[in-house]
Amino acid sequence: MTTLQVGGTPRREPVLGKLPRMHRADGSPIRVLLVDDERALTNLIRLALHYEGWEIDVAHDASEAVSRFRANLPDVVVLDIMLPDTDGFGVLQQLRDSANYTPVLFLTARDSVHDRVVGLTAGGDDYMTKPFSLEELVARLRGLLRRSAYLTPASDETLTVGDLELVGTSRTVSRTGEPISLTSTEFELLRYLMRHARRAIGRQEILERVWNYDFGGRSSIVDLYVSYLRKKIDAGRAPMIHTVRGVGYLLRPAG
Repeated sequence: MTTLQVGGTPRREPVLGKLPRMHRADGSPIRVLLVDDERALTNLIRLALHYEGWEIDVAHDASEAVSRFRANLPDVVVLDIMLPDTDGFGVLQQLRDSANYTPVLFLTARDSVHDRVVGLTAGGDDYMTKPFSLEELVARLRGLLRRSAYLTPASDETLTVGDLELVGTSRTVSRTGEPISLTSTEFELLRYLMRHARRAIGRQEILERVWNYDFGGRSSIVDLYVSYLRKKIDAGRAPMIHTVRGVGYLLRPAG
């Protein structure tokens, strides 16, 4: 065991690097854009990600972040919300103007449910609050990359539940023919629910199968993503995603 201190009290964590290394589909290194104005923090994170064999580009403010993103087209972005020139939400809006969808993990000192929902509503794929462990950060990024179209070959499956349709090859979702825009994490969560339609699925199962990572019993991340997925899938329509008390969630045709 080793002690890792990132923005707060020391934590005892297993040594990094036990899992097989990840790379892009063409075999080249994963490209990460790390955006945070705390230089000591970015130096520490950069060392951990270099250990994974990834290429890391660092920006310390919003304008530099947008410039480096456009120049280097990273596979994943770690983005602090509180930056000196503008907040991370403003940066994300500019990143989402890109033709390619890039998963974004918010790294922030803000820990309220409201701030987390705002981050996900803005188009973020995941979030971590400071202080945090380097091992968990790497695990979260690996999960995002696994769910990303950059590394995951397109599935040719098409799933239909009632008036809801998901197409794997194009990674598109529609209900009653109306397109629904989802982040990569939301897409994989919905795909898992649709694959197991009409079955009550426990939060722990969802964590293991969608996130591929044990969050130490913190199943609230599932509740948060389901609540936002509901706003996109069920908004103004008969609900399809239902809570099963004491178990988890179930997706079934409306009506």
